[in-house]
Amino acid sequence: MSEPAPIWLLRPIRPGDDAAMADIIRTVMTEHGCAGPGFAIHDAEVAAMSAAYRAPGSGYYVVEHRGQVHGGAGFGRLQGTTREQATCELRKMYFRPTARGLGLGQALLALLLDEMRAHGYRRCYLETTDRMQAAQRLYRAAGFVPQCSAEGATGHHGCDTFYSRPL
Repeated sequence: MSEPAPIWLLRPIRPGDDAAMADIIRTVMTEHGCAGPGFAIHDAEVAAMSAAYRAPGSGYYVVEHRGQVHGGAGFGRLQGTTREQATCELRKMYFRPTARGLGLGQALLALLLDEMRAHGYRRCYLETTDRMQAAQRLYRAAGFVPQCSAEGATGHHGCDTFYSRPL
């Protein structure tokens, strides 16, 4: 008899997930050479993601397997834009190696795009780096198109690759 297929859950972040997500963000960003100034690894919210994404118009979801968090991603209004512009930012999408290549990024991104629409956003923007090629393939497959320059006021001047898509 074979072992049952592993169960992966996509669920909203909880305070008990904060330490795991902080570790994932710091580890993955360091793995990709994105630990210097101008990268999200230094954002204050990294230490308390559950609190940061309780704000209206935002959300953060984690990927859990057997009680352990293996990744996550979220969204919120793009800083430096107005409510009328209805632009959100895909934020802090990172996975441990154990959760990569299983379709979890695609599933989580689809869930987040639906959540963004439900919050009234009409457009999504994201920043990444040319070092994160797998992430870029995921974004392009989900309908994101490259753009020439950054927008908003994210503070992530270390990022060199930008995408957006209508919702």
